[in-house]
Amino acid sequence: MTERLLLHEYSASGNCYKVRLAAAIVGARLDRQEYDITKGETRTPYFMENISANGRIPVLQAGDRFIPESNAASYYVAEGSHLIPTDPFDHADMLRWMFWEQYNHEPNIATLRFWMKWLGPDKLTDLQRLQMPGKRQAGNAALKLMNDHLDGREWFVGDETSLADVCLFAYTHVAGDADFDLSRYPHVVEWIERIEGHPRFQAMDA
Repeated sequence: MTERLLLHEYSASGNCYKVRLAAAIVGARLDRQEYDITKGETRTPYFMENISANGRIPVLQAGDRFIPESNAASYYVAEGSHLIPTDPFDHADMLRWMFWEQYNHEPNIATLRFWMKWLGPDKLTDLQRLQMPGKRQAGNAALKLMNDHLDGREWFVGDETSLADVCLFAYTHVAGDADFDLSRYPHVVEWIERIEGHPRFQAMDA
């Protein structure tokens, strides 16, 4: 990969952290441009005309091309590395977990984290308050599914760390910010510790 990689990001976002962690593990150089989403900096005319018309981060810039969506950007960074299984079934299974993360995991755990840590309970709308119990139930169901899957295995796919682990780790390890009790999911806790023990692990606040 010879193109300069620039991550347009909000560093506290787990979706942005996925791309940084994947890059750290595979040894890819990644430059970073910070935007404050709480101030609408990704909704400016310049950003939407030149970076992403969707007005959201992360966006990975490779040379003069742009890849929105966190898991797609993470895949691009990790392509050709040991994070991408070569076995066709394991490769598809990795993608399955990455799709599931965006559909079942992130909308519940990450959303509650943002509402509770950045907005604050007293600033939530009535609709957000009504949604909280359902999102908490769905978030706990996602963590239980992960915990059950990890019973008797170290990684989500195959016998080593894959991009599925990276993408799931980002919001799982900070689920406590949204008052999810990870101690209820001991296999998940052990898996988090294994990822944090990777020789090229990079913390979210690094």
